[in-house]
Amino acid sequence: MTFRRRFIVLLALAATAVHANDKDAIRPFRVQVPQKALVELRQRIAATRWPPRETVTDRSQGAQLDKIQALVRYWGSGYDWRKAEAKLNALPQFITNIDGLDIHFIHVRSRHPNALPLIMTHGWPGSVFELLKIIGPLTDPPAHGGRAEDAFDLVLPSMPGYGFSGRPQGAGWNPDRTARAWDTLMRRLGYERYVAQGGDWGSVIADVMARQAPPRLLGIHVNMPATVPPEIAQVLASGGPAPAGLSPEEKIAFEGMDALYKKGSGYALMMVTRPQTLGYSLSDSPVGLAAWFYDKFADWTYSGGEPEKALTRDEMLDDITLYWVTNTAVSSSQLYLENGENNFNAVDISIPAAITVFPGEIYQTPRSWADRAYHQLIYFNEVDRGGHFAAWEEPDLFTHELRAAFRSLR
Repeated sequence: MTFRRRFIVLLALAATAVHANDKDAIRPFRVQVPQKALVELRQRIAATRWPPRETVTDRSQGAQLDKIQALVRYWGSGYDWRKAEAKLNALPQFITNIDGLDIHFIHVRSRHPNALPLIMTHGWPGSVFELLKIIGPLTDPPAHGGRAEDAFDLVLPSMPGYGFSGRPQGAGWNPDRTARAWDTLMRRLGYERYVAQGGDWGSVIADVMARQAPPRLLGIHVNMPATVPPEIAQVLASGGPAPAGLSPEEKIAFEGMDALYKKGSGYALMMVTRPQTLGYSLSDSPVGLAAWFYDKFADWTYSGGEPEKALTRDEMLDDITLYWVTNTAVSSSQLYLENGENNFNAVDISIPAAITVFPGEIYQTPRSWADRAYHQLIYFNEVDRGGHFAAWEEPDLFTHELRAAFRSLR
């Protein structure tokens, strides 16, 4: 460990240290998956009973056999989880108990003065692995072609039931409760002002935080904004055709949402209604888990259905393996059941908000819809590459967007 890295780690530890018996204690954390668990994983992969091949030549029936077999062959022979573990352990990680649940988070303080505190939330089927590539550029801009005045302190929590955070033992950990927990976390870390960002479920959490409007929250940035107007949502729910009078941009957005509801939402309906039943398969079969996630990587990356063009095999397997070794397939799915809202229907946000529209996102929100949902829209930009996992797929572009989005709030 370099002197600089050691200094940053010690600084983070000193800044968050409290008495061990304090209920608000923040405890250092390191990942150390038992070797026995990794051996068993490979044994299960080797014992896979494969289904018959799909009866079509495209992805219309789901993850294709050849694609999954190639990924799993590498998972069972060439993939090394310890490298993923080392990536996490190179960063300051902590656990703290909030509202009765242990929350895992990465906390990287910038060496630059006046860095803006930023809490970022991942989504499903993602994790903190989605965000690792942007830590350096956001916390130390000059080392990555940026300006010191654009630096951030980063707080990257694992959502309840995800990764190394605790698995809820009862109902109630919905987006509202998580949003309140995130404000508690930022207050516990000593921040008097901060901003929030998210994609997928992270966007939902950021939106809820904005609606709750805690005094410390200056503004939000989302890359999966909730902007579908009520009259459009009603048509989409009924399966009807696009209403007359939509602009070209609104028509594209309608078509994206229509495709999701008619052909791409089966996964969510299963998790909304029967996450426990689904979990028996995902928790027992590593190949089942890999295929379940790979299908979404193919759908949601900006890759034309070939996620290998956007993410490496190791990157996909880092995320999949994290869910496997933590046994969080069920607990992560339960968030869908806990959430009582449609994640795309227009929100009513009054605090400063910023949006980046990525071409591979589930739908490309038009500015006209965004203005109706986010009433103090301080930044709106459409970019030419990147998908649902934008920070993972296009870290340089994503970094540029966050610097620009929050510049006016510093």
